[in-house]
Amino acid sequence: MSNKMKIGTFDLSKDGTYIIAEMSANHNGSLQIALDTIKSAKECGANAIKLQTYTADTITLDCKSDDFKIDGGTLWDGQNLHSLYKKAYTPWEWHKELFEYARSIDIDIFSSPFDKTAVDFLEQFNPSAYKIASFEITDYELIRYTASKGKPIIISTGIAYEDEIQDAVDICKGVGNEQIILLKCTSAYPAPLEDANLNMIPHIATKYDVVSGFSDHTIGAIAPVVAVTLGAKVIEKHFIIDKSIGGEDCEFSMDAKNFKDMVNKIRDTEKLLGLIDYSMNENKQKSRNYCRSLYISQDIKKGEIYTENNIKSIRPGYGLHPKYLSKILGTKSTKDYQFGDRLEI
Repeated sequence: MSNKMKIGTFDLSKDGTYIIAEMSANHNGSLQIALDTIKSAKECGANAIKLQTYTADTITLDCKSDDFKIDGGTLWDGQNLHSLYKKAYTPWEWHKELFEYARSIDIDIFSSPFDKTAVDFLEQFNPSAYKIASFEITDYELIRYTASKGKPIIISTGIAYEDEIQDAVDICKGVGNEQIILLKCTSAYPAPLEDANLNMIPHIATKYDVVSGFSDHTIGAIAPVVAVTLGAKVIEKHFIIDKSIGGEDCEFSMDAKNFKDMVNKIRDTEKLLGLIDYSMNENKQKSRNYCRSLYISQDIKKGEIYTENNIKSIRPGYGLHPKYLSKILGTKSTKDYQFGDRLEI
């Protein structure tokens, strides 16, 4: 699949890397912080702000048994799932204001729905895309229902087996949606660099015939920058205005100063990667003036033999191309030359 896909007005085939600032729980339960986060993401150069649309009851059960206690070496170990999500969720009554505000300052906005009711709720805002979170890739009915809305669907692959990734792609295509973006993702918070396996980004694009990208949970900017060099067309990074506000996702989120630096590094990387272009532009042409060419290194009379003593391949580049040297050596000059003249045939 080519990168000829748009998310909103952003054309992945020509507009560069689509950079998503993931708000997640970094509003800390404050609508004003949520609005300020959107404003800051825009100022940092993000193309989009992403929300999460769920309630504790749509994502888990209010159950206190051990199954519902987090215990996997995470930042949230010891907490109950329902209690954590009750603290971390983005109130649905905020969404209208958040969507309107984002659009008023010209930053794209969409969300990760976690069940069908969230999809139905989000449809009223006509989001430019939908995101399926890593841990929801096994929820085939959610993927099918979300993809059926006909918008680009971005799917993180963090915890999926290969066959599940293929199933997700097939489900989307089965409902007529081929606007699929798969994000390489390491579902650890934060993720160690050695687990990033960024070489999978081009492999995912080829293996599943999709656009590929990177959802980053590492610390710092090096991973997303390297991801772009490997062909990632979408970068997603957890974003927080300032780490001093704390919160459930603070530790693996990037603050505004560093996010802006990451965006600048990605944009510089895009410039460095450029195009496959062998054409001769103006700067290249000017530089050719200092390449090698054939010049007269001793005075030559008409009829005199050209030798390695009286013509040389030297800088600058205004004389005859050096490729003719072997053909010219041993032949006779057709005119008088002085030291330092360009050889011309």
